[in-house]
Amino acid sequence: MSSELFYKPVTELSSLLEAKTVSSVELTQAVIARTKAVDTKVKAFNSFDEADALAQARASDERRAAGQARGPLDGIPVGIKDVIAVDGQPLTASSKMLANFVSPYDSTVTKKLKKAGAICWGRLNLDEFAMGSSTENSAFHTTCNPYDLERVPGGSSGGSAAAVAAGEAIVSLGSDTGGSIRQPAALCNVVGFKPTYGLVSRFGLIAFASSLDQIGPFSRSVEDAAITLGAIAGHDPLDSTSFKTEIPNYRDELKKRKGPWRLGIPKEYFGQGLDPEVAAAVEKAISYYEKMGCEVKNVSLPHTEYGVGVYYIIATAECSSNLARYDGIRYGHRSKDAKDIIDLYFKSRAEGFGQEVKRRIILGTYVLSSGYYDAYYLRAQKVRTLIRQDFLNAYKEVDAILTPTSPTPAFKKGEKAANPLAMYLSDVYTIGVNLAGLPGMSIPCGFSKSGLPIGLQLIGQPFQEAELLSIANAYEKAHDWATITPNL
Repeated sequence: MSSELFYKPVTELSSLLEAKTVSSVELTQAVIARTKAVDTKVKAFNSFDEADALAQARASDERRAAGQARGPLDGIPVGIKDVIAVDGQPLTASSKMLANFVSPYDSTVTKKLKKAGAICWGRLNLDEFAMGSSTENSAFHTTCNPYDLERVPGGSSGGSAAAVAAGEAIVSLGSDTGGSIRQPAALCNVVGFKPTYGLVSRFGLIAFASSLDQIGPFSRSVEDAAITLGAIAGHDPLDSTSFKTEIPNYRDELKKRKGPWRLGIPKEYFGQGLDPEVAAAVEKAISYYEKMGCEVKNVSLPHTEYGVGVYYIIATAECSSNLARYDGIRYGHRSKDAKDIIDLYFKSRAEGFGQEVKRRIILGTYVLSSGYYDAYYLRAQKVRTLIRQDFLNAYKEVDAILTPTSPTPAFKKGEKAANPLAMYLSDVYTIGVNLAGLPGMSIPCGFSKSGLPIGLQLIGQPFQEAELLSIANAYEKAHDWATITPNL
């Protein structure tokens, strides 16, 4: 394992800061130096503010000197996906539409990170408006997979996953609408956690599909994910979909819960289209749980085959509605050569949005249009209920479900660009979790023969994050996949 500061987990760094062996300024300088050294290759960041990060680090060191440290995240640089508002920082959604926009306020998760003493570090690249599975849809640049620069890091939170994998952030935040945290985590050999819908506030997150979006952490260990989730979770009156529930100390719970657990393997996730090397790595991980005494049983999620279709109706309908606000009037890109107000709408949106975003707006507007609403949107919502019920039925017999995260390891840049459907199928194993509003995570579980990371997906019961983290932790403690860092 790399001994550099930027590859150490939060738990270890927190101890070093506590012992004053390292200062937050030194840690932040190490992360900045690493970013400058490798980000020309990885391209995880859209922008970063060095002076601001160092000022936050100095404030953390002063708190610590005064005996006022705010917990394990105090003084730790956390990268933030460029759809999450940070006061005074760019908020672009990797789109020309918002290329010059600066956020006038903090999102709730940003406020919570600041309250925990974390250093908000940089703006991480994504597929434009979080629409994509490869970060190739960014209006600015494609992020590269740190394990193979010719390949994609996954998406839409590709910058957030790549930054943690490459040592450019200690942990990071992403958002997950159909797999956008878990799929890039699998492709970049990091831990990615998508919480139960409503556990983490969406206030200050640029909306893509409001009934599916959820913010969550990327980290190099399950314990770091538990610490970061604990900092950002909790009810928020500013988000009408935020859920009132007790937030346990996820890190403490990790140490208490030891299993054995009842684990379900859905047959629908191990069929056609699954890469044999991914299948082998995931099956090996499942057999580890069997060896540790877990009861592993087959379960069925019969409506899985409808997941992609249902998702691309609901998500595009909500995207069409949410993106109507970008009209060139109050903020965002405004066309310079419009003749009248209608022309201004047309031209501003045509110039500001990329191909994939336009494709989804058109699809969403169609399924919501008069005469098609019942046939598409309403029917999709009914099938969504059936998909959720499949999971709830399975949980009568098991504590959690294990599946591959992505059907294949990272693919080459441009490989699926001409075929949107092939790209959409990259999320075939992750979409159901969002439709059902469940917690899901991806943890490293091996590498392909060509050295590409493979992820294991764990899907938990609603608001049972502590259980899910414990199950993941049991596997991670016995394997060292996460310590295999990319050669940059």
